[in-house]
Amino acid sequence: MLVWLARRLAQVVPTLILLSVMIFGLQQLMPGDPALILAGEERGDPQVLAQIRAELWLDRPLHVQYLHWIGNVVTGDFGFSWRIREPVARLILQKLPVTFQLASMAFLIAVLIGVPMGILSATHRDRPADWLANGIALFGISMPNFWLGIMMILLFSVQLGWLPPSGYVPLTEDFWQSVSTTIMPAFVLGSGIAGVLMRHTRAAMLTALSQDYVRTARAKGLTERVVVWKHALRNALIPVVTLGTIEFGRLLAGAVLTEQIFTIPGFGKLIVDAVFNRDYPVVQGVVLATALIFVGLSLVADLLYMAINPRLRQA
Repeated sequence: MLVWLARRLAQVVPTLILLSVMIFGLQQLMPGDPALILAGEERGDPQVLAQIRAELWLDRPLHVQYLHWIGNVVTGDFGFSWRIREPVARLILQKLPVTFQLASMAFLIAVLIGVPMGILSATHRDRPADWLANGIALFGISMPNFWLGIMMILLFSVQLGWLPPSGYVPLTEDFWQSVSTTIMPAFVLGSGIAGVLMRHTRAAMLTALSQDYVRTARAKGLTERVVVWKHALRNALIPVVTLGTIEFGRLLAGAVLTEQIFTIPGFGKLIVDAVFNRDYPVVQGVVLATALIFVGLSLVADLLYMAINPRLRQA
C-alpha cells in the first residue's frame, strides 16, 4: 500500500507543475495592468507605477515571475488581495469551511437519494418503481438550480416561513440555525447530482446483476438481498465512486449561482467578486486551491476502490 501511494504521489507532482504553469499563464492573458489597479488615484505617477511593478515582480521576465510565485505558493503564500489587502490564503481558509459544509450536505443528500433509487430501479427493471425512479432522476437533472432555488425560497420561506430565505450562520455559532440556512441550497445542489448518481448506479447495477458470479450466488440459494447488497453492489460502486468524487470536487469548487441566490459566502461568491474586481491573485489562488482539491479527491477515489474491491489491491 505504501509503495502504491508513493507511486501515485510521484505521478501527481508533474500534474501539479503543469497546472501551476497553466494557472500562471492564464493570468498573464487577463486584460488590465495590475499596477494601474493598485495605484488608484496615483495611476498617473510613473514613479508610483514603477515602484508597484518592482514590488510585485512585474518588471521581471515571465519565467522569473513564475518561479517567484510558485516558490511562495509552496510555502503557503498565495499573495494578497489587491482589493481588500488581505492574504489570499486567509480568504481561502475563511471561505473553504463554508463551501465544505454546503458541499458535504449537498453530497449527502445526493447519495441518500440517488444510490438507493438506482438500486431500486435496477432490481425492479421495467416496473413502476423503475419508471418512478427514472422520472425523479430526470426531474433532478433537468431542473435549473436558479429556478428551483427561487421556488424553494417562495414556498418554504415566504409562504410557509419554515426556513430563512438567505444568509449563513457558522456551525460553531449555532448548529441548528446553520443547518436551517444551508438545507435549501444543499438540496438545490444535491438534487441534480442525485439524478446523475441514480442513472449511473442503475446502469452499473444492471451490468453487475447480469454477471456470472451473481447467477452463481443465486444458484447457491442466497437470498436476493444478500446477492444485491453484498455481491452486486460492491462491484457496481466502482464507477459510482469515480463519479461521486468528481461531483464532490465540483461542489467544493463553488456553486456560483446557488451561492449567489442564497447569499452564501463561499468559494463561488469569492471568485465571482474577484473576477468582477479584477482581483487576479484571489482568482489565481482559488483556481489553484480547486485544482489541489481535485487531485486530492482522485487519490481518495483510488483508496476507496481498494476498500470496496479487495482484488484491486493485488493488481
